[in-house]
This record gives sequence, structure tokens and C-alpha cells, in this order.
Amino acid sequence: MAVPAPEPGLVVAYSYLWEAEYRRGREEGVKDRPCVIVISVLDVSGKQIVTVAPVTHSQPSAQDDAVEIPAKTKERLGLDSSRSWVIVSEVNDFVWPGPDLRPLADKRRGFQYGFLPPTLFLQIRDRIRANGRTGNLASVPRTE
Repeated sequence: MAVPAPEPGLVVAYSYLWEAEYRRGREEGVKDRPCVIVISVLDVSGKQIVTVAPVTHSQPSAQDDAVEIPAKTKERLGLDSSRSWVIVSEVNDFVWPGPDLRPLADKRRGFQYGFLPPTLFLQIRDRIRANGRTGNLASVPRTE
């Protein structure tokens, strides 16, 4: 199964490690979930470093912590019909593709659900950047 290029806006299946779990000493995510690739860069050693934001069904307590995914977008991506949000107050950083990228049950789709619409992705990216500038972004480094 081919691993896709890590392009911003692509939604992939990933074993996300929440910042609260990381602080408690966990090294592995508890659940595989859709995550949005926010940025992908090469580090000085030539490794591809990817930042992802998680998708959750849990409505965030603070409206500024998330962006809701429209129902039509969820349907196009093959996600369920329950309401979902992209969390913009925390992210995971890892070397692509890493051990936590997960294949979907539908093997024809590989590891990816598809791309978010550009306007939705830009809204998510801009909110994550703003949280980073104000110190309201938790970034969890993942191991290889």
C-alpha cells in the first residue's frame, strides 16, 4: 500500500497522542483517528517532519479550540455522520510516515480519507498559527 505525500489539508488515519496523555507518560495514542496534516517540512537532516491536528466527536469546551467539519465534507471524506471538530489547540509532530500512520479498513483508500476544502483548511491552519503565536498551542513530539 503506497504512502501518500504529506500534503497540507490531507486527512489521514493516525494514532494521535493527546497532550494530556503525553503529560501522564504515555508514548502511544489510545485510538486511531482522522487527523489533518497542517504542515510538512524538511528538517536540517533531510527528514520530513509533519504536524497533524486531531479530529474528534467530542464538542470542545471552548469554541476557540476547534473548527467544526461541515457534514457534506465529512460525507465526501467517508467519515461518519456525527458532528466532528478539528482541534486547533494541540498537534502532534512526527517523522513521516512514522509508525503511527494507520491504513484504513478500505485498503483501496490506503492511509488517507482525502483533502479538506481549501477554505476550511486555511481556517484551521490560521487558527493553529494564532494559537502558536499566543502560546495556546500544545505540541506533542512523537518518536520514530
